[in-house]
Amino acid sequence: MQARKAPDTQAVGLMLLFCLVLGGQQVLLKAAADDVAPVLQIAIRSGIGAFLVWLYMRVQGERPERASGNWKPGLWVGLLFAAEYLFLGEALRFTSASRAVVFLYTAPIFAAVLLHFMLPSERMNRVQCLGTALAFGGTALAFLGNGEQSGAGDKALLGDTLALLAGAAWGATTVVIRGTRLGDISPRETLLYQLLMAFVVLSIASVVLGQTHFVASTIALGSLAFQSVVVAFAAFLIWFWLLRHYQAAPIGILSFMTPVFGVLLGAWLLHEPLEPRFVTGSLLVLTGVLLVSAQGMLRSLVRRVRRTL
Repeated sequence: MQARKAPDTQAVGLMLLFCLVLGGQQVLLKAAADDVAPVLQIAIRSGIGAFLVWLYMRVQGERPERASGNWKPGLWVGLLFAAEYLFLGEALRFTSASRAVVFLYTAPIFAAVLLHFMLPSERMNRVQCLGTALAFGGTALAFLGNGEQSGAGDKALLGDTLALLAGAAWGATTVVIRGTRLGDISPRETLLYQLLMAFVVLSIASVVLGQTHFVASTIALGSLAFQSVVVAFAAFLIWFWLLRHYQAAPIGILSFMTPVFGVLLGAWLLHEPLEPRFVTGSLLVLTGVLLVSAQGMLRSLVRRVRRTL
């Protein structure tokens, strides 16, 4: 098996592109919301993305086998993935894209807490516990700053809560993949299960919620094209390729640029206000997530610095 290498210029460039794409998805969903509801947008993009992933798998000679039983945990992980984007789609109706992306990226904290209680081998150490406390403290501070300048009040608070639930669903998805056979199969097959379930569940949800209104405007069609081809297909394939060829820990650290891009793009393109408490809370959340997810690499870096000194 080929050894994974440290990120080089190519990896950093691809990660910058990946994070920019994911950071921009909430902004485009929000920008096109008047013409196509976010939940319906995500349903459509999931269906197109699933078809593209299936087509790619066929070209690569991959084919999910029913007899393998992978579809059973795939069903659960797909439902969690659908729940994540249902919460996110609804959150974007009430809160800003910049706030939604920060609360969504609390997912590693939820995953770490769940694994801490489920698997003895995944117990958090002191540094990770500190990171968890910082992240949840930052979340509380960001909530306190809700609507400070926008005057959105209870609706914005509801949106923030839904975005946080989306992060919790994403964290639970990570736990299911980690604790089942999905952790050992092709990531493309796992992605296919997620996209298929999201297409089915969110299509039904858009009908139940009365969010089937569709105006074929330039921004709506542009958003759907971007979400379907760039986000649901190309971006995730780039992510899986990077994880296959480069060390996971530094690649994971680079992924924390996503919420930063999301906040900056929301402020720039949608003119969303950045309340001081929200900015401070966001920095605490990102610091906490970094401590929880990358504390091993940070310790190695500190040791190297000490040896140099």
